Amino acid sequence: MRRGRRPGRGHHPHRQGADRKLKRGGRWRDHRVVFDAIAWKFQTGSQWIHLPERYGNWKGVYNRLRMWALDGTWERGFTALVAQADADEDQTWAVSVDSTIVRAHQHAAGARPRGAPGRREPHDHAIGRSRGGLTTKVHLAADSHCRPLAFHLTAGQVGDAPSFAHVMACLRVPRRRGRPRTGPDVVLADKAYSSRAIREHLRKRGIRAVIPVPADQRSHRLHRGSRGGRPPAFDREAYEQRNTVERCINRLKQWRGIATRYEKTATIYLAGLHAAGIFLWATR
Repeated sequence: MRRGRRPGRGHHPHRQGADRKLKRGGRWRDHRVVFDAIAWKFQTGSQWIHLPERYGNWKGVYNRLRMWALDGTWERGFTALVAQADADEDQTWAVSVDSTIVRAHQHAAGARPRGAPGRREPHDHAIGRSRGGLTTKVHLAADSHCRPLAFHLTAGQVGDAPSFAHVMACLRVPRRRGRPRTGPDVVLADKAYSSRAIREHLRKRGIRAVIPVPADQRSHRLHRGSRGGRPPAFDREAYEQRNTVERCINRLKQWRGIATRYEKTATIYLAGLHAAGIFLWATR
C-alpha cells in the first residue's frame, strides 16, 4: 500500500488557498475593440467561434455582451444617443409604430424554459411557432428620420395590437431639465392597430392617432346606424410618412444577425438590436 505524501511547507492547503485568492485576472480589453467585435458578430451573423483573432478571445467578448445586456448598459447607451438628438433638436415626435417577423435559427432553440431570477427574460425567450416555423416578432417605434426609438420582443404568433402599450411604455427619453418625455405628438400606425383600446389609450395621453379604419370596422359602424357613432379622424396626408418605420426595419435587417435570430435568449438578441440602433443614431 502506497503511503500518501505528507504535505510540506510548499504544499500547505491553507497556503494554496491564499495564493489562489490573491491571483487576479488580466486587464480588460479596450471597450471600443469589444464593441467592434460585437458589431461584427451581429453584422455578419457568424458563429462566435469564428470571431477574428484581432478581437481577442470570443468568450471574453460574449461575456462582456451578456454582462452589458443584463445590467442595462446597451439600453442606457441607446437612450443616451436618442436624448442627445432630442437636446440638439434633431428629433421629431411624429412616431411610427410597426412590427416585423424574424426567423429564429435552429441554434436559437434549446434554452431553458424560464429565465434566471432577477432577469427580464420572458419565459418563452420570445420564440414562438407560426407558419414560418420558429419566429420572433420585433415591435418597434421609429422617428421621421427612420431611426429606432424603442424595441419590444414577443413570440412570432403574438398580435400587433396587444403589444402596442408595451412599445409605448419603452419610449422614454431623458431630458436635461424636468421629467423624461414619454409621449410623442402623433402616432402613425397601420390598420392592425385600429382598435378602440388603442385609440382610447392615445386620447387619454393627448396623442393624436393617425390610424386608418379597416373595411370590416367601417361596415360594422354603418350597419349600426346612428348608434355606430362618428368615424375616427384620419389624416391621409400625415399617414404618408408611416413608411419611415418600414425603412427603419430595412436598415436594421441589413445586419444578418438581426435579420435572422441566432441567439438563444431574448436578452442577448435585444442587445444586438440596441447595438444596431446605436450605429444608426451615431451616424446622424
